[in-house]
Amino acid sequence: MVYLGTASQTLAPGLRLAWMALPPTLAEEAVAAKGQTDSSEVLSQLAMAEFITSGAYSRHVRAARRRYRDRRDSLVTALAQHAPKVRVTGTAAGLHTVLSLPLGTEQRVLQSATRQGLKVAGLSRYRHARSLHIMADALVVGYGGPSDAVWPQALSALMRILS
Repeated sequence: MVYLGTASQTLAPGLRLAWMALPPTLAEEAVAAKGQTDSSEVLSQLAMAEFITSGAYSRHVRAARRRYRDRRDSLVTALAQHAPKVRVTGTAAGLHTVLSLPLGTEQRVLQSATRQGLKVAGLSRYRHARSLHIMADALVVGYGGPSDAVWPQALSALMRILS
C-alpha cells in the first residue's frame, strides 16, 4: 500500500510540502525517481514533521473542515433564501461547489461578478471546445479562498448577483 499526502490545500501551496509512505520494496526506486526535484528545504520539512507528530496538524485540519462546511452551509442557506432558482450540485466536499444557473445566464452572471470584485468561473471554462454534450449554465464558486473577515461580504455580493 502507498500513502500520499500534501499540505498544499490544508496549509499553503507555497510550502511545497508533500509526503509518501511506501513499502520498503518501492522506497529506493522512489528516491531514485525523485532525483534532484526536491524544492523544499530541511527546516520546513522538520517543522512539518513536528506539526504532524504533535497533533497540531490534525487539529488544524479538523478546524478547517468545520469552517469550510459552515461556509458551504451558509452558501446553501443564502441561495435558498435569495436565489431559489440556483441549485448547488455535486457533493458536499472540497473547497468549491458548482451552482446550476438558469439557461443563458452564465455570461451575464460572470460579468456581474467581475464588477462586484468576485473571482468565480463559469463552468463553460472547464468544457472541452469540441465537446458534443450541451451542458447547462453553471458557476464554479470557491469558498475556501476568502478570509474569514471577507467571506460574509463575498457571500452577500454573490447573492445580489444571483437574486
